[in-house]
Amino acid sequence: MTSAFSGNYPLEQRTGEIERLLVQGQAMTPEALAMLDRFGPMRGWHCLDIGCGPRGVTDLLAARVGANGRVVGLDMNPGFLEFARREAAANTEFRHGDAYGTGLPDGSFDLVHMRFVASTAGDPERLLREAKRLAKPGGIVALQEPDGSTLHCYPPHPAFDRLKSLLLAVFKTVGADLELARRLYFVVRQAGLRDVQYRTALLAVRATDPMVDYLPSTVESLRAAALKLGLIDESDLDTALAECRRHLAKPDTSFTTYAVAQVWGRTAT
Repeated sequence: MTSAFSGNYPLEQRTGEIERLLVQGQAMTPEALAMLDRFGPMRGWHCLDIGCGPRGVTDLLAARVGANGRVVGLDMNPGFLEFARREAAANTEFRHGDAYGTGLPDGSFDLVHMRFVASTAGDPERLLREAKRLAKPGGIVALQEPDGSTLHCYPPHPAFDRLKSLLLAVFKTVGADLELARRLYFVVRQAGLRDVQYRTALLAVRATDPMVDYLPSTVESLRAAALKLGLIDESDLDTALAECRRHLAKPDTSFTTYAVAQVWGRTAT
């Protein structure tokens, strides 16, 4: 997706954004696999990962569906797709498209998955309508979405709190919802999916963990939006980023990330 955005997506592609997304995806891999385990055998399935970015969960799906299965990753960002294609499995393809109107045929997929799309781009009800259209009768629609309010560090630090507040404010101001996890089960139920399931995850991070720069690096990707919206001036932003990074680098500092709600259900047969 692009900073011109489909929906309300305010993150920009900058140097380091692909790396940020890959680190985040790797950190989320155990929880993504735990969710996929709940789906049962997936050999031969056709799967769609909407808003896949530079990888998403396409690699995990490709391993699950096997050589006779098919995985499609869909994103609006050509740079992400170019990167994703470089190491894609033989059973995986990547397409340029809009999450809200993919242009793909009705009933094409056993699984339609979205991670951090409905919260960051907004209008989850519309996204769910498209996902339901794409799923086969009895197919699974699955979402993973965050609750950014659970970002907390210890010992506390004003710079961390400032960046957290800025992160939440940017998304809220553009009409997105970085706390969608709180109501995701309700939203999915209201969309008419059946046998809706629900699990949560919360990551813990220390100075030695790859996700240690999650908050500063994500705010870096929101820089243009934050400045344009007048939520902070550039000097204050640079100071907060530097101070937060110094604090997170201390060996005694730890933090919790966003809580992730994983909700999935089946379309009518």
